[in-house]
Order: sequence, then C-alpha cells, then structure tokens
Amino acid sequence: MPPPSPWHHARNPSVADDVDFEIKGQELQFLEIELDPGESAVAEAGAFVWKDASVQMTTVFGDGSDSGGAGVMGKLLGAGKRLITGESLFTTVFTHTGQGKARVAFASPTPGSILPLNLGQLGGQLICQKDSFLAAARGVSIGVFFQKRVMTGLFGGEGFIMQRLDGDGWVFVQMGGALVERELAPGEELHIDTGCLAAYTPSIDFDLVMAGGVRSVLFGGEGLFFARLRGPGKVWIQSMPFSRLAGRMMSVAGGGGQNRGEGSILGEIGDLIGGNR
Repeated sequence: MPPPSPWHHARNPSVADDVDFEIKGQELQFLEIELDPGESAVAEAGAFVWKDASVQMTTVFGDGSDSGGAGVMGKLLGAGKRLITGESLFTTVFTHTGQGKARVAFASPTPGSILPLNLGQLGGQLICQKDSFLAAARGVSIGVFFQKRVMTGLFGGEGFIMQRLDGDGWVFVQMGGALVERELAPGEELHIDTGCLAAYTPSIDFDLVMAGGVRSVLFGGEGLFFARLRGPGKVWIQSMPFSRLAGRMMSVAGGGGQNRGEGSILGEIGDLIGGNR
C-alpha cells in the first residue's frame, strides 16, 4: 500500500483529535505529525525524535486516551493492559500550546514500515501484533486482545496476545519489513506464518491450521501451524517480524551463520556438517 501524500489530513466527527501527518524514509521510516493549537498526539515511550518548542511533552500513566476522569483504577487497568502486550507502563502526550502550526516527530525502532490507519474508517477497532503501537491522535485507546480458541492460545505463538486499538482517529503502527494489505471476501481464506500476521480487522475470523503432514512438520522449518484468516475483512502482512530478524542476528553473532532449513531437523544436521556445533 503506497504511503499517503505528504501532510495527509482527514476530518473526523470524532472524539480523537484530527491531525496532519507525513511519513518519511523507506526502510528506516519516521513520522511527522502537524498539530493545530490545542491538539495532542500520544506516542510510545522512547519513540520521540524532535519537536517544535511550542509542543509541550507530558508523560502519563497508561495510554493517555482519557486525560480526565478515568480515575486511579481506570489508569491502573489501562497500564496493566499495556504491560501484557509488551509496552511501557507510560506513554508520552505531546500538546501544541502555542499559535499556528507545530510539528513533532517519532521513529520506529526497527527496520520496516509505519502504517497509518484511520480507525473511524475501519469500524472503530483494529487487532494488531503486540508492541506495534507507535503513535496516535489523542483519544485512541490501547488495549489487549486474547485469542478465544484454546488451540490458538496454546500454539498461536506471537498471535496469542495481541493489541487492540479502539477509537475513531488516526493511529500509526510499526511493522517489520515490507507490508502487504489484503482484503478478504466473505468466506475467503488466507494462510500466514503466525509471526508475519501484522494486523486485521475484527470481522476477520482467526484460527490455526496444521502446516502439513509429518514430513512438512519435521523438515519444513515452518512450525506446526499456520494462522488461518477467513473473511470478510482486511489483513496486513509483514515480511520480516522483529523476532525473526533478531533470531537471525543472534545466530550470526554466535558464529552459527545461517543454513537452509535452519528451523527444521535439517538445520541441525547442517550445523554439524559445517562445524557450527
């Protein structure tokens, strides 16, 4: 999906603030958000790059979606949900307190793509991989989503605990590698590696299917299960989940290098032949 035109803007009759934004870069992208006076953006702790002087920065407990009367218990619950999905207990709110326009920029911590999505155009909710949240317009809520099926929970890998983003404004999520968007018709199925499933709309039915026969399980290197997505709805696929990238880097750093079939029994045999074990 091509990036939006510079300083994309869409008005929403919503609770969330309307913001202009631009995504810059290719493999190592960063996001610029342009704020009007009084508007705010919420970002993951540690994502900040730069800001204009009139943008005030405040660290809050939880996701910052309710600046008013959530109360202590509400904030604790919100922070707990973020902790489960691998995020920090705190988020940072950037508010434009001056006149005219002001900008603030955030960067993704890993190579890949920053995906801008308007939740109001997706039914108000998005399910995405854990720790994928980068930034959002103030008013978007960040929660946790558990897969309901027992088999999916036991064997779903990275797809077991996911993030749930609620609201009707702009949200920006970070994905690994290249990104592909697929829209599935009612009943249409797509099989994806569980780590490469980046995000999907709630209307999608998510389950697991066996990766194949015994030979495929033992020697294929693709794990026991695929994620099965059944339409209707939208699905986003990432080509390089961070866990896979980190695994390759650790393998090289440990002197093991990379062999074909490294995720299967053949990978272990190759290491022995090559003197890596």
